Amino acid sequence: MRRLPAALSIALPLGLLALAAPAGAAVVISQVYGGGGNSGATLKNDFIEVFNNGSAPADIGGWSVQYTSAAGSSWQVTPIPAGTALQPGRYLLINQAAGSGGTVEVPGDVSGTIMMSGTNGKVALVSNANALSGTAPAGGALVDIVSFGSATPTEGSPTPSLSNTTAALRNAGGCTDTGNNGSDFSIAAPAPRSSATAALVCSGDTGPAQPLAAAIYEIQGNGAKSPLVGRLVRTRGVVTKLMNNGFFMQDQAGDNNPLTSDGIFVFTNQAAFPAAAVGNLVEVTANVAEFNTGAASNADTLARTVTQLSGVGAVNFLNSGFAIAPTVVNLPESVDGDLERYEGMLVTLTGPFTVQQNYFQGRYGQLTLAVGGRIETPTNRFRPGPQANALADENARRRIILDDGSSLQNPNPTPYLGADALPRAGDLTGAITGVIDYGLATNSNTGFGDYKVHPTVAPTFAIANPRTAAPQDVGGTIKVASFNVLNYFTTFTNGATATGQTGQGCTLGSAVSASNCRGAGNIEEFQRQRAKIVEAMAAIDADALGLMEIQNNGNVAAQNLADALNARMGANTYRTTSVPAEGTGTDAIRVAVIYKPARLTAVGPAVSDADPVNNRPTLAQTFSLPGGERFTLFVNHLKSKSSCPAAGDADAAGNTDTGDGQGCWNAQRVQQARRLGMFVAQRQAAAGSNDALLIGDFNAYAQEDPIVQLTGSGFVDQIGRFDASGYSYVFDGAAGRLDHAIASGTLSARVNRAAIWHINADETALADYNLEFKAPQACNGASCPADPYQVSPYRSSDHDPVVIGLNYAKTIQGTAGRDVIVGTAGNDVIIGGAGPDQLTGGGGSNVFVYQSLRDLGDVITDFVPGKDRIDLGALLASIGAGRDAFGFGVVKLVASGADTLLQIDTDGSAGPVAARTLATLQNVNPASIVPSRDLGVQ
Repeated sequence: MRRLPAALSIALPLGLLALAAPAGAAVVISQVYGGGGNSGATLKNDFIEVFNNGSAPADIGGWSVQYTSAAGSSWQVTPIPAGTALQPGRYLLINQAAGSGGTVEVPGDVSGTIMMSGTNGKVALVSNANALSGTAPAGGALVDIVSFGSATPTEGSPTPSLSNTTAALRNAGGCTDTGNNGSDFSIAAPAPRSSATAALVCSGDTGPAQPLAAAIYEIQGNGAKSPLVGRLVRTRGVVTKLMNNGFFMQDQAGDNNPLTSDGIFVFTNQAAFPAAAVGNLVEVTANVAEFNTGAASNADTLARTVTQLSGVGAVNFLNSGFAIAPTVVNLPESVDGDLERYEGMLVTLTGPFTVQQNYFQGRYGQLTLAVGGRIETPTNRFRPGPQANALADENARRRIILDDGSSLQNPNPTPYLGADALPRAGDLTGAITGVIDYGLATNSNTGFGDYKVHPTVAPTFAIANPRTAAPQDVGGTIKVASFNVLNYFTTFTNGATATGQTGQGCTLGSAVSASNCRGAGNIEEFQRQRAKIVEAMAAIDADALGLMEIQNNGNVAAQNLADALNARMGANTYRTTSVPAEGTGTDAIRVAVIYKPARLTAVGPAVSDADPVNNRPTLAQTFSLPGGERFTLFVNHLKSKSSCPAAGDADAAGNTDTGDGQGCWNAQRVQQARRLGMFVAQRQAAAGSNDALLIGDFNAYAQEDPIVQLTGSGFVDQIGRFDASGYSYVFDGAAGRLDHAIASGTLSARVNRAAIWHINADETALADYNLEFKAPQACNGASCPADPYQVSPYRSSDHDPVVIGLNYAKTIQGTAGRDVIVGTAGNDVIIGGAGPDQLTGGGGSNVFVYQSLRDLGDVITDFVPGKDRIDLGALLASIGAGRDAFGFGVVKLVASGADTLLQIDTDGSAGPVAARTLATLQNVNPASIVPSRDLGVQ
């Protein structure tokens, strides 16, 4: 602060009982905030706060607060009205411009219109209303000046950079004034104080404050926040970990209190001080602050702010050669948040840990890990409610983020990256030694936060989830696949096209603009993208492929992809279906179908559902087979979970995020699923066949309302039949399936197997086609790491493809009496019907279908586990049993000599009703039967 000249006196109104400002008045800038109304901000306005930290009133009428940019020399002025007096210990709040965001008005005493920077700039308090000049004005009417962020220094060093969720607050409530902005201010959530705020009378001299001697564990305290926030402290510790913007240190001995952390982060906003080398004992003088790592409105990060030392005045070397023994910590936590007590401490987390997510590995240098195997999206396993909530809590207690000890983006070299883009999600690492921290787990400042570990010993990874060269063999006679190809656009974000045009755009609603394009940024990225997708499709080798996220430009993008696939597989191998006459919706993306004309015949044109509930209409195409059979393929892409409607919007009801795990727009997805059932019925009638297969990205996990809407209407979840925990997508470290294969009852009997090929969800995003976010900081010439991109199926998209085998073999139907049925040498579907039958499959892979308890008493003479299959779907539905029928004892396998008795117990193991034998499997050992594989139950 520049103090008022001693000779200056100000005449005040008689009622103020004070005549002189200089003798005891010391007015300073006490808080600066420039993020008002910006993204993630809670407050609507920028503001400058001033404070009288002296002992006498001050008449500041006719003064002004002024602002300029970080390197600016032209100052904007907000006058303070004449007659404004500031009593000792009182604040004056001067509002500035409001942004478009925020929810809370700032209760200002004076209003201005200056639009301040949210990160870097300079503010001044001036004893007149004349604009200052120069980048670092001094003397004259200047009373106080504060530089923040990267601004030109004015008083000592600037404060650290601000953000939309942080302000610079003068320490001790405004009482501290050493003439050094860097040490006088702390960075914390904005807390505007006005003339209505209670007085805070500073004690004695407002010059340099004396630091409080405190141990690290006293600074941390035994709660979520420090009891010494805002205090200038002097403390000692051994440096345990260097960061790019500070360092961690830990008390030598600790206090043996398990509720208080012995470690802390020292924020220097730069590389560490020379004295701060690992193993050195140092003494730090700094301010205690609580740092919110997310948005001001982020309840998750606001509840778990990080205690740190900032505004560092000194880091003094005391001695070297010290080593802190890491504290052993076991996961899962007993209660989510227990790791708070280890914040800033050196620990060893016992393993093993499974990699859950590697999406941010290249961008932020972090991997999401957990003990106890893979984390499953709660609503993939359970209906929304108590069980799903319990699983969500368990997931949180098992999980931790492995960070790279840096706040830099695109770190060079990329940490934890091994051969073949290791690690994949599902791979393993052992115990981890490092320092505990807390921060955002996503790339959104409103996303959830989690505890992190910055390793001090480099972890190594072992392959536990290896890549596979091809999808699982799903058998059958016809292969269908569903593939979200992640924005396959032939018009690029730079306005060019795959055919060499420039100045083009993509259509979204009625607007055409390059900004509506969502895929490749240029021809190079497009060629990389197409090459990977083609490799994946060639390996799948489906007879029909349903595609999501194809550019909505007629058949241009779909045909481009088909042409590339034909160049790989052979001319005319694939053909696109027609563009539906009903239209393809108003979104920038659509769904499409390509198929093999040598294997399937398209019956009529493709048809879409033009109902207004669909902005991406379902596409239906009926196919016929050489034997005359028909089935209809329905390709879907339901409303996404993101971008909730605002409160009060016409479509807000049921579509806001209620916190039950289903995300935004759940009600609309349910409406779309209900409408899909109606559309399927229409097309079944038109096709003359009830065989219907619904595929696509439903943007709903397996137990969420839209999927239950369909399965409750008689459709059968095919992935759920064969793999109850199947997943196609990883989000926030949890695996679940948004991509589904759902069949009508008649077609379900023909599904030989459905499987998900894990080529994308488990892969690091570094391996994708994009060129951005891959050039590490300070990367140039030979220092640039190799691009992990390869022409391969792996990370061709962010969703895994779903593959379904349909068995359009000969169907042999029994009678209501006793039958002896012998299948052919090929694949057969055998329906014995009511009554005890003797069934022999013959050659091939055969499916034995049971529809009700009237089918009891059969003998199957040649069942081969792993080759043949028993379809219990219709029977279980008839008695109200689900896919977990084996686990609940509804379906039982009992040894009887050399045979296996397949039994049905309608009330399960716990009920009084006796089990009855559905079929005797001759010469089959019960141990050789895998229920999910051979019976379609869990």
